[in-house]
Amino acid sequence: MSEDEILAGTLLSETALTLEELACACSVSTTWVVQHVQEGAFRVSGAGASEWRFGSRDLGRARRIRALERDFDAAPELAALVADMLEELDALRARLRRAGLE
Repeated sequence: MSEDEILAGTLLSETALTLEELACACSVSTTWVVQHVQEGAFRVSGAGASEWRFGSRDLGRARRIRALERDFDAAPELAALVADMLEELDALRARLRRAGLE
């Protein structure tokens, strides 16, 4: 699968992905995921990488970070920061919609 291909599917809130599954779903190597976990881009629990589990939010975040790195040649730290800001913006927009203030 090339990095330009888009995987389509339904994200399930109760589904947990392994390191390998997350890497495959984002068209990146497991080394890429491990590096970003070590840099703090993702919060994981577990003693080792074989025990890490990632949820649908992590999947969306990983795809967003990868796209920022690829499309804008962003450094991993910058891509994670921009992903944080975009997630906050999404949360604020959702609050406005719920309050009827779009």
